Amino acid sequence: MANDSASKLANELANELRYDGRVAIVTGAGNGLGRAHALLLGARGAKVVVNDLGGDIHGGGKSSAAADQVVAEIKAAGGSAVANYDSVEDGGQIVQTALDHFGGVDIVINNAGILRDSSFAKMSADDWDLIYRVHVLGAFRVTHAAWPHMRNQGYGRIVMTTSAAGIYGNFGQANYSMAKMGLIGMANTLAIEGAAKNVLVNTIAPLAGSRISETVMPPQMLEALKPEYVAPLAAYLCHESSTENGSLFEVGAGFHAKLRWERTRGHHFQGQAFGPEEVAQRWQEICDFDDATYPKNIGESLMSIVQGVNSPFSQGKP
Repeated sequence: MANDSASKLANELANELRYDGRVAIVTGAGNGLGRAHALLLGARGAKVVVNDLGGDIHGGGKSSAAADQVVAEIKAAGGSAVANYDSVEDGGQIVQTALDHFGGVDIVINNAGILRDSSFAKMSADDWDLIYRVHVLGAFRVTHAAWPHMRNQGYGRIVMTTSAAGIYGNFGQANYSMAKMGLIGMANTLAIEGAAKNVLVNTIAPLAGSRISETVMPPQMLEALKPEYVAPLAAYLCHESSTENGSLFEVGAGFHAKLRWERTRGHHFQGQAFGPEEVAQRWQEICDFDDATYPKNIGESLMSIVQGVNSPFSQGKP
Protein backbone atom coordinates (compact mmCIF):
# COMPACT_ATOMS: atom_id res chain seq x y z
CA MET A 1 0.00 0.00 0.00
CA ALA A 2 2.84 2.40 0.88
CA ASN A 3 4.51 1.72 -2.46
CA ASP A 4 1.21 2.42 -4.26
CA SER A 5 0.85 5.77 -2.45
CA ALA A 6 4.43 6.74 -3.25
CA SER A 7 3.91 5.83 -6.90
CA LYS A 8 0.73 7.88 -7.07
CA LEU A 9 2.48 10.89 -5.51
CA ALA A 10 5.39 10.56 -7.95
CA ASN A 11 2.97 10.54 -10.90
CA GLU A 12 1.18 13.60 -9.56
CA LEU A 13 4.44 15.46 -9.12
CA ALA A 14 5.60 14.45 -12.58
CA ASN A 15 2.43 15.95 -14.07
CA GLU A 16 2.52 19.11 -11.94
CA LEU A 17 2.80 22.31 -13.95
CA ARG A 18 5.86 24.13 -12.65
CA TYR A 19 7.27 27.62 -13.18
CA ASP A 20 10.82 27.04 -11.99
CA GLY A 21 13.16 29.69 -13.35
CA ARG A 22 10.28 31.93 -14.50
CA VAL A 23 9.87 35.47 -13.23
CA ALA A 24 6.30 36.64 -12.70
CA ILE A 25 4.86 40.08 -12.02
CA VAL A 26 1.40 40.18 -10.44
CA THR A 27 -0.12 43.63 -9.98
CA GLY A 28 -2.58 44.31 -7.20
CA ALA A 29 -1.25 41.19 -5.49
CA GLY A 30 -1.71 42.25 -1.89
CA ASN A 31 -5.27 40.95 -1.60
CA GLY A 32 -7.95 38.88 -3.30
CA LEU A 33 -7.31 37.61 -6.79
CA GLY A 34 -3.81 39.02 -7.09
CA ARG A 35 -2.76 37.41 -3.85
CA ALA A 36 -4.14 34.04 -5.02
CA HIS A 37 -2.25 34.34 -8.33
CA ALA A 38 1.00 35.25 -6.58
CA LEU A 39 0.77 32.49 -3.98
CA LEU A 40 0.02 29.81 -6.58
CA LEU A 41 2.85 30.86 -8.90
CA GLY A 42 5.24 31.17 -5.95
CA ALA A 43 4.30 27.70 -4.71
CA ARG A 44 5.03 26.28 -8.17
CA GLY A 45 8.55 27.68 -8.39
CA ALA A 46 8.13 31.11 -9.98
CA LYS A 47 10.04 34.11 -8.67
CA VAL A 48 7.27 36.60 -7.98
CA VAL A 49 7.18 40.38 -7.92
CA VAL A 50 4.27 41.12 -5.60
CA ASN A 51 3.07 44.56 -6.64
CA ASP A 52 0.56 46.44 -4.52
CA LEU A 53 0.23 50.15 -3.86
CA GLY A 54 -1.65 49.34 -0.67
CA GLY A 55 -4.50 51.77 -1.31
CA ASP A 56 -8.22 51.30 -0.73
CA ILE A 57 -10.72 50.05 -3.31
CA HIS A 58 -11.42 53.60 -4.45
CA GLY A 59 -7.78 54.37 -5.21
CA GLY A 60 -6.92 56.34 -2.09
CA GLY A 61 -4.07 55.83 0.36
CA LYS A 62 -0.87 53.82 0.25
CA SER A 63 0.71 51.10 2.39
CA SER A 64 3.40 48.46 2.10
CA ALA A 65 1.71 46.02 4.49
CA ALA A 66 -0.37 44.04 1.96
CA ALA A 67 2.49 43.28 -0.44
CA ASP A 68 4.87 42.52 2.42
CA GLN A 69 2.44 39.98 3.87
CA VAL A 70 2.11 38.09 0.59
CA VAL A 71 5.89 38.06 0.10
CA ALA A 72 6.27 36.66 3.62
CA GLU A 73 3.74 33.90 2.85
CA ILE A 74 5.53 32.91 -0.36
CA LYS A 75 8.92 32.83 1.38
CA ALA A 76 7.53 30.89 4.35
CA ALA A 77 6.40 28.22 1.90
CA GLY A 78 9.90 28.01 0.43
CA GLY A 79 9.35 30.28 -2.55
CA SER A 80 11.05 33.42 -3.83
CA ALA A 81 9.37 36.82 -3.94
CA VAL A 82 9.96 40.53 -3.63
CA ALA A 83 7.52 43.34 -2.87
CA ASN A 84 6.92 46.38 -5.04
CA TYR A 85 4.78 49.31 -3.86
CA ASP A 86 4.61 51.41 -7.03
CA SER A 87 1.40 52.46 -8.71
CA VAL A 88 0.75 50.57 -11.93
CA GLU A 89 0.94 53.98 -13.61
CA ASP A 90 4.67 53.65 -12.91
CA GLY A 91 4.81 50.32 -14.69
CA GLY A 92 8.42 50.73 -15.74
CA GLN A 93 9.49 50.74 -12.09
CA ILE A 94 7.57 47.54 -11.42
CA VAL A 95 9.29 45.78 -14.31
CA GLN A 96 12.63 47.21 -13.18
CA THR A 97 12.08 45.54 -9.80
CA ALA A 98 11.84 42.19 -11.61
CA LEU A 99 15.00 42.93 -13.59
CA ASP A 100 16.96 44.12 -10.57
CA HIS A 101 16.03 41.23 -8.28
CA PHE A 102 15.52 38.31 -10.66
CA GLY A 103 17.21 39.30 -13.91
CA GLY A 104 14.22 39.18 -16.23
CA VAL A 105 10.48 38.92 -16.68
CA ASP A 106 8.51 36.05 -18.20
CA ILE A 107 4.97 36.45 -16.89
CA VAL A 108 2.75 39.47 -16.29
CA ILE A 109 -0.70 39.25 -14.72
CA ASN A 110 -2.37 42.65 -14.92
CA ASN A 111 -4.75 42.38 -12.00
CA ALA A 112 -4.68 45.73 -10.20
CA GLY A 113 -7.99 47.55 -10.08
CA ILE A 114 -10.25 49.92 -8.21
CA LEU A 115 -13.91 50.96 -8.27
CA ARG A 116 -15.48 54.40 -8.52
CA ASP A 117 -19.11 53.40 -9.09
CA SER A 118 -21.66 56.04 -9.96
CA SER A 119 -24.56 56.44 -12.34
CA PHE A 120 -23.44 58.19 -15.51
CA ALA A 121 -25.53 61.27 -14.67
CA LYS A 122 -23.65 61.71 -11.39
CA MET A 123 -20.21 60.52 -12.52
CA SER A 124 -17.40 63.03 -12.12
CA ALA A 125 -14.46 63.51 -14.44
CA ASP A 126 -12.22 62.24 -11.62
CA ASP A 127 -14.30 59.05 -11.35
CA TRP A 128 -13.76 58.44 -15.06
CA ASP A 129 -10.10 59.43 -15.23
CA LEU A 130 -8.91 57.48 -12.19
CA ILE A 131 -10.53 54.24 -13.38
CA TYR A 132 -8.90 54.71 -16.78
CA ARG A 133 -5.49 55.45 -15.26
CA VAL A 134 -5.43 52.42 -12.96
CA HIS A 135 -7.00 49.80 -15.24
CA VAL A 136 -6.04 50.79 -18.78
CA LEU A 137 -3.03 53.09 -18.49
CA GLY A 138 -1.59 50.97 -15.69
CA ALA A 139 -1.90 47.73 -17.67
CA PHE A 140 -0.39 49.48 -20.69
CA ARG A 141 2.61 50.80 -18.78
CA VAL A 142 3.43 47.53 -17.03
CA THR A 143 2.99 45.52 -20.23
CA HIS A 144 4.80 48.05 -22.41
CA ALA A 145 7.83 47.96 -20.10
CA ALA A 146 7.89 44.13 -20.07
CA TRP A 147 7.19 43.75 -23.80
CA PRO A 148 10.69 44.27 -25.24
CA HIS A 149 12.24 41.86 -22.74
CA MET A 150 9.73 39.17 -23.65
CA ARG A 151 10.14 39.72 -27.38
CA ASN A 152 13.93 39.67 -27.18
CA GLN A 153 14.00 36.40 -25.26
CA GLY A 154 11.31 34.81 -27.44
CA TYR A 155 9.02 34.03 -24.53
CA GLY A 156 6.28 35.70 -22.55
CA ARG A 157 2.88 35.07 -21.04
CA ILE A 158 0.50 37.95 -20.27
CA VAL A 159 -2.95 37.84 -18.69
CA MET A 160 -5.29 40.82 -18.65
CA THR A 161 -8.14 40.98 -16.15
CA THR A 162 -11.49 42.16 -17.48
CA SER A 163 -14.95 41.86 -15.95
CA ALA A 164 -18.49 40.87 -16.83
CA ALA A 165 -19.23 44.60 -16.54
CA GLY A 166 -16.86 45.19 -19.43
CA ILE A 167 -18.33 42.43 -21.56
CA TYR A 168 -22.01 43.00 -20.87
CA GLY A 169 -22.26 46.42 -19.19
CA ASN A 170 -23.58 47.13 -15.70
CA PHE A 171 -25.58 49.97 -14.18
CA GLY A 172 -23.41 52.50 -12.38
CA GLN A 173 -20.17 51.27 -13.93
CA ALA A 174 -19.78 53.14 -17.22
CA ASN A 175 -16.19 54.04 -16.28
CA TYR A 176 -15.30 50.53 -15.10
CA SER A 177 -17.01 48.91 -18.10
CA MET A 178 -15.12 51.19 -20.48
CA ALA A 179 -11.79 50.27 -18.91
CA LYS A 180 -12.46 46.55 -18.75
CA MET A 181 -13.61 46.32 -22.36
CA GLY A 182 -10.57 48.35 -23.36
CA LEU A 183 -8.32 45.71 -21.83
CA ILE A 184 -9.90 43.05 -24.04
CA GLY A 185 -9.14 45.10 -27.14
CA MET A 186 -5.57 45.71 -26.01
CA ALA A 187 -5.05 42.02 -25.28
CA ASN A 188 -6.46 40.94 -28.64
CA THR A 189 -4.05 43.17 -30.55
CA LEU A 190 -1.05 42.25 -28.40
CA ALA A 191 -1.86 38.59 -29.00
CA ILE A 192 -1.50 39.21 -32.74
CA GLU A 193 1.68 41.26 -32.41
CA GLY A 194 3.36 38.94 -29.91
CA ALA A 195 2.56 35.56 -31.45
CA ALA A 196 5.62 35.37 -33.70
CA LYS A 197 7.88 35.90 -30.67
CA ASN A 198 6.04 33.37 -28.47
CA VAL A 199 4.54 36.15 -26.37
CA LEU A 200 0.98 34.96 -25.76
CA VAL A 201 -1.74 37.22 -24.36
CA ASN A 202 -5.14 36.23 -22.98
CA THR A 203 -7.90 37.79 -20.91
CA ILE A 204 -9.88 36.46 -17.97
CA ALA A 205 -13.18 37.80 -16.64
CA PRO A 206 -13.17 36.49 -13.07
CA LEU A 207 -15.98 36.41 -10.56
CA ALA A 208 -14.39 36.11 -7.15
CA GLY A 209 -14.60 37.43 -3.63
CA SER A 210 -12.38 40.47 -3.15
CA ARG A 211 -12.37 43.89 -1.57
CA ILE A 212 -14.11 45.12 -4.70
CA SER A 213 -16.78 42.42 -4.95
CA GLU A 214 -17.47 42.63 -1.20
CA THR A 215 -19.32 45.86 -1.96
CA VAL A 216 -21.85 44.19 -4.27
CA MET A 217 -22.15 40.56 -3.11
CA PRO A 218 -23.73 38.88 -0.05
CA PRO A 219 -21.42 36.92 2.32
CA GLN A 220 -22.73 33.47 1.32
CA MET A 221 -21.90 34.16 -2.32
CA LEU A 222 -18.43 35.45 -1.44
CA GLU A 223 -17.69 32.15 0.29
CA ALA A 224 -18.46 30.24 -2.91
CA LEU A 225 -16.40 32.62 -5.01
CA LYS A 226 -12.96 32.17 -3.53
CA PRO A 227 -10.07 33.73 -5.49
CA GLU A 228 -8.36 30.34 -5.30
CA TYR A 229 -10.99 29.07 -7.75
CA VAL A 230 -9.78 31.57 -10.37
CA ALA A 231 -6.00 31.41 -9.95
CA PRO A 232 -5.51 27.98 -11.63
CA LEU A 233 -6.83 29.29 -14.96
CA ALA A 234 -4.58 32.34 -14.85
CA ALA A 235 -1.65 30.13 -13.90
CA TYR A 236 -2.33 27.70 -16.75
CA LEU A 237 -2.48 30.51 -19.30
CA CYS A 238 0.92 31.64 -17.98
CA HIS A 239 2.54 28.21 -18.32
CA GLU A 240 4.99 27.41 -21.11
CA SER A 241 2.87 24.42 -22.17
CA SER A 242 -0.14 26.62 -22.95
CA THR A 243 -0.51 27.70 -26.57
CA GLU A 244 -3.75 29.61 -25.98
CA ASN A 245 -3.57 33.12 -27.44
CA GLY A 246 -5.97 36.01 -27.91
CA SER A 247 -8.78 34.35 -25.97
CA LEU A 248 -11.31 35.50 -23.41
CA PHE A 249 -12.52 33.37 -20.51
CA GLU A 250 -15.16 33.72 -17.82
CA VAL A 251 -14.20 31.99 -14.59
CA GLY A 252 -15.48 31.72 -11.04
CA ALA A 253 -16.64 29.23 -8.39
CA GLY A 254 -14.97 26.44 -10.38
CA PHE A 255 -16.74 27.38 -13.63
CA HIS A 256 -14.51 27.89 -16.69
CA ALA A 257 -15.76 28.97 -20.13
CA LYS A 258 -14.32 30.51 -23.27
CA LEU A 259 -16.21 33.32 -24.99
CA ARG A 260 -16.33 34.19 -28.67
CA TRP A 261 -18.02 36.74 -30.87
CA GLU A 262 -21.30 35.77 -32.53
CA ARG A 263 -22.76 37.62 -35.50
CA THR A 264 -25.96 37.24 -37.50
CA ARG A 265 -25.81 36.42 -41.19
CA GLY A 266 -27.24 39.86 -41.69
CA HIS A 267 -28.43 41.34 -44.95
CA HIS A 268 -26.28 42.85 -47.69
CA PHE A 269 -27.87 45.56 -49.83
CA GLN A 270 -25.63 44.45 -52.65
CA GLY A 271 -25.88 46.57 -55.75
CA GLN A 272 -29.01 48.32 -54.44
CA ALA A 273 -29.72 51.86 -53.34
CA PHE A 274 -31.20 51.89 -49.86
CA GLY A 275 -32.28 54.20 -47.07
CA PRO A 276 -33.56 53.86 -43.51
CA GLU A 277 -36.87 52.48 -44.83
CA GLU A 278 -35.14 49.50 -46.44
CA VAL A 279 -33.09 48.95 -43.28
CA ALA A 280 -36.35 48.87 -41.30
CA GLN A 281 -37.86 46.37 -43.73
CA ARG A 282 -34.88 44.04 -43.34
CA TRP A 283 -34.54 44.54 -39.57
CA GLN A 284 -35.66 41.04 -38.56
CA GLU A 285 -33.15 39.47 -40.96
CA ILE A 286 -30.37 41.80 -39.79
CA CYS A 287 -30.98 40.75 -36.17
CA ASP A 288 -31.68 37.02 -36.69
CA PHE A 289 -29.15 34.84 -34.82
CA ASP A 290 -30.70 31.50 -35.88
CA ASP A 291 -27.91 30.89 -38.40
CA ALA A 292 -25.13 32.84 -36.71
CA THR A 293 -21.50 33.18 -37.77
CA TYR A 294 -18.44 33.36 -35.53
CA PRO A 295 -15.74 35.64 -36.97
CA LYS A 296 -12.38 34.87 -35.36
CA ASN A 297 -10.37 37.82 -36.63
CA ILE A 298 -10.65 41.12 -38.45
CA GLY A 299 -10.17 39.42 -41.82
CA GLU A 300 -13.18 37.15 -41.31
CA SER A 301 -15.15 40.11 -39.98
CA LEU A 302 -14.52 42.20 -43.08
CA MET A 303 -15.28 39.40 -45.55
CA SER A 304 -19.03 39.90 -45.44
CA ILE A 305 -18.65 43.63 -45.94
CA VAL A 306 -16.28 43.52 -48.90
CA GLN A 307 -18.52 41.05 -50.75
CA GLY A 308 -20.34 44.05 -52.13
CA VAL A 309 -17.26 45.88 -53.42
CA ASN A 310 -17.66 44.47 -56.92
CA SER A 311 -21.38 45.29 -57.00
CA PRO A 312 -21.60 49.09 -57.13
CA PHE A 313 -24.74 50.69 -55.80
CA SER A 314 -27.36 51.72 -58.34
CA GLN A 315 -28.34 55.36 -58.47
CA GLY A 316 -31.26 56.49 -56.36
CA LYS A 317 -31.66 56.81 -52.63
CA PRO A 318 -28.50 57.66 -50.66
